[in-house]
Amino acid sequence: MGRGKIEIKRIENSTNRQVTFSKRRNGIIKKATEITVLCDAKVSVVIFANNGKMHAYHSPSTTLEHILDKYQEFSGAKLWDAKHENLKNEIDRVKKENDDMRIELRHLNGEDIGSLQYPDLIRLEEALDIGTARVNDRKASI
Repeated sequence: MGRGKIEIKRIENSTNRQVTFSKRRNGIIKKATEITVLCDAKVSVVIFANNGKMHAYHSPSTTLEHILDKYQEFSGAKLWDAKHENLKNEIDRVKKENDDMRIELRHLNGEDIGSLQYPDLIRLEEALDIGTARVNDRKASI
């Protein structure tokens, strides 16, 4: 017994519409997963529900940003304007600065200093000496 054809039009009953949306969304994401696994394709799916909620899937070996960059490259459509590019660069810069500060903090805590070169160790020692002097000055002023 086969399935009957349905007329493709908006479902008026909101409960039925939500159930259909949920089932079809899951079906689309399942198909995207299957084509990723079977064909080693890079796939991204973004679905926005009418309540504003976003549902997304992208291949495990890639990111949504990578896929959008590829789309922009092949289609010639400009997805990112200069403002967004500047914001992306700023985010990358702040992330790198954050990572550098975390490494420096680990070094100040005495962790992972075996990988430091002699000049870096000298700078670390000077920073610790300055920090110790500041603490002693503050302690003396209290």
